[in-house]
Amino acid sequence: MATIKDVARRAGVSVTTVSHVVNSTRHVSAEGRNRVEAAIRDLGYVPSAIARSLKSNHTRTLGMLIPNSSNPYFAEVVHSVENHCFGAGYNLILCNTHDDAHRQASYLQVLAERRVDGLIVVSTGQDATLARQLEGLSIPTVLVDREIEVPEQPCDLVETAHRDGGLLATRHLLWLGHRRIACIGGPQGLAPSEQRIAGWRDALAEAGIDAGGLLWHGDFTSQGGYEAMQAVLSSPQPPTAAFVGNDLMAIGALCAAHERGLRVPENLSIVGFDDIALAAFTSPPLTTVVQPKRQIGTAAVDMLLERIDNARQDRRQMLLQPELRLRASTAAVSAAAARPGPERASSAPSASPPSPPSPSTSPSPSA
Repeated sequence: MATIKDVARRAGVSVTTVSHVVNSTRHVSAEGRNRVEAAIRDLGYVPSAIARSLKSNHTRTLGMLIPNSSNPYFAEVVHSVENHCFGAGYNLILCNTHDDAHRQASYLQVLAERRVDGLIVVSTGQDATLARQLEGLSIPTVLVDREIEVPEQPCDLVETAHRDGGLLATRHLLWLGHRRIACIGGPQGLAPSEQRIAGWRDALAEAGIDAGGLLWHGDFTSQGGYEAMQAVLSSPQPPTAAFVGNDLMAIGALCAAHERGLRVPENLSIVGFDDIALAAFTSPPLTTVVQPKRQIGTAAVDMLLERIDNARQDRRQMLLQPELRLRASTAAVSAAAARPGPERASSAPSASPPSPPSPSTSPSPSA
């Protein structure tokens, strides 16, 4: 591989002159520039990004950690982040932690050694040391989607109002006449999961309904949702509706309902969370809580670039409001659907009343 010294030798100029041509840091005569550029082409010289970063103190590279690259929600957020990075002249290095705290710590160290200019982190759910790690790296960082369970967030934060989303979903089911509404939450102890469950509890409490015996947990995968819905439908008094903590689990829940001979929404209404692209193509299409994934990605990059450019020093938190996307997986409760047992599978479809308007998605910065 050709070096800058090889280029200088071929062009008959100094290494400093080659550096000035490559980095556009000083005027070089047209003749000298032409000789250097010809030597670069002949030798196939590629300037070292690391060497250049040591001088400029910038690599024009951002790092991003996500817990699960197979989850379409994270893939859609990454798509937004990558597009916005590219438009701003930055490259993105993506690392998948598989929700493993040790791997997360290792990747943070690797990205720091690569001298990335900033980090976007969707944290694992089981890493109590992350706040200390981020402070020790001294790299501008934005947390996305998941808060860190510490008294004060160590860096910027962009997330959806998960609790409000759970509230929206459950209020919708209550408005349709459902009273026995199950919740399939995500992993216990994970902040977004707990907040969505809290919204479900809030809505039931508003309606004077006891949430006891109506909560199950999955792992945010379709298999987890399938297994949880099997348990829900095996309970002594199966519900007429379910709020499911993310769309992947809701897809598994739909499959479990179909295997039991239940028609959705005639016998069982289901609401998901995230509004991944697949949600519009399930059978039936899934009613779900929308996370504004494009806004999440662009806001995270913008907040990070503010820090990198020293345009802001104070920590900032941005809370984006969810909205409800109505599709065909929810309907008004029927008398047959309200009864447990096999006869639910043969009940006639019920007409679904028009749903009240849902709030629009809009960023709401908070202190």
